[in-house]
Amino acid sequence: MAHTLSANKRIRQSEARRAKNKSEKSKMKTSIKKYTSALSTGDVQTAETALRNGISAIYKVAGKGVIHKNQAARRASRMTKKLNALKAIK
Repeated sequence: MAHTLSANKRIRQSEARRAKNKSEKSKMKTSIKKYTSALSTGDVQTAETALRNGISAIYKVAGKGVIHKNQAARRASRMTKKLNALKAIK
């Protein structure tokens, strides 16, 4: 347990930040899951819309510092690659 006022404040701040980061990350993961499910159905139009929403969510989270910018770029790249593979099949 923290003994000083400043240490207690740091604990409160880190708890608030952790909750906010968790919420933002959850939103990102949900949008990625929506994209994955749209991709598995094989509907290209729905998958493209979900891809745009997913990539937007990923870069918003990266901009807030929740995930690293390189991780955001890697996730977006892999999502785009999967959609392009689906388009090539159809």
